[in-house]
Amino acid sequence: MPPSTPMHAGQLMVSEEQMAALVAAQFPRWRELPVRACPSDGTENALFRIGDDLVARLPLLGDDPDTARRDVRRQIEAAARVAEAARVPTPRFAALGEPGLGYPLPWSVHHWIPGTTATAADVRDSTVFAKDLAAFVLDVRALDTEGRVFRGKGRGGLLAGHDDDVASCLERSRDLIDTQALADLWARLRRTPRTEPDLWTHGDLMPGNLLTERGRLAGVIDVGQAGVADPAQDLQPAWNLFGPAAREAFRLALDADDDAWDRGKGWALAQAVGCLWYYRETNPVMSDLARSTLLALLEDEAARTPERQAARPDPHAAGLTFRIRP
Repeated sequence: MPPSTPMHAGQLMVSEEQMAALVAAQFPRWRELPVRACPSDGTENALFRIGDDLVARLPLLGDDPDTARRDVRRQIEAAARVAEAARVPTPRFAALGEPGLGYPLPWSVHHWIPGTTATAADVRDSTVFAKDLAAFVLDVRALDTEGRVFRGKGRGGLLAGHDDDVASCLERSRDLIDTQALADLWARLRRTPRTEPDLWTHGDLMPGNLLTERGRLAGVIDVGQAGVADPAQDLQPAWNLFGPAAREAFRLALDADDDAWDRGKGWALAQAVGCLWYYRETNPVMSDLARSTLLALLEDEAARTPERQAARPDPHAAGLTFRIRP
């Protein structure tokens, strides 16, 4: 449902009645279809079903229609590229809505994909689901980058560029988790070398964006943020969704070496530590997922073999300790 309590400062709020009026005014062909809020733990868009086959996405943040329109069009283009490559269904664009009736931004309508989210399904230990998801990741990676490289400010560039954000979030999370253990882990991960080029990535493979039917991957949603970035970014499900057996199947299917795997850990940590405290009150599902992800990262780190531990320089011995303020 669209959240009754805002998650963000300046968040836009949209009611079912307002959404129905927008649809009727701008798309008369859908005027008779029922409009209802769509349950979601997402953080960036309000979702509304339009009949049985369509879903509207309305950005929750922003006040500049031109910027929002560029963002929506970029998302539509990215979604189309992913749909070209993916062997499972991904959202197809249906229409572009305009500001109106008190809602200030452009919005989009997409075809609905049926399925149960991985958040609500029991796929934690499913090696079959892990292999299906790895195949999707490889499909996306195979897209032609056309010479593009990552130039954004968010996740997908260099891990060390997120030092300040990670430190700030750890300070805010002292009462929620072992922040020093996470700081020590980040101190190691942030230095992980990389030789692979930027590739196409989904960029946000959260359990709520993965659909399942009969234990198999049935679709992937929220594909509009896909772009060219560090391919290790899409390793996040190893810790935000899978248990040890499925995690290993996911890794083997992607042939991820130690460096790629550690960068994947880094991206999972950077995202989760930002969500842990931020959504503690306004989106407990997201905060709880962040905590379970961070605990999985710490458990995975503890299980590293002695040989692997010895093969990596100790960041503390090298004088590169990353610590939060006492």
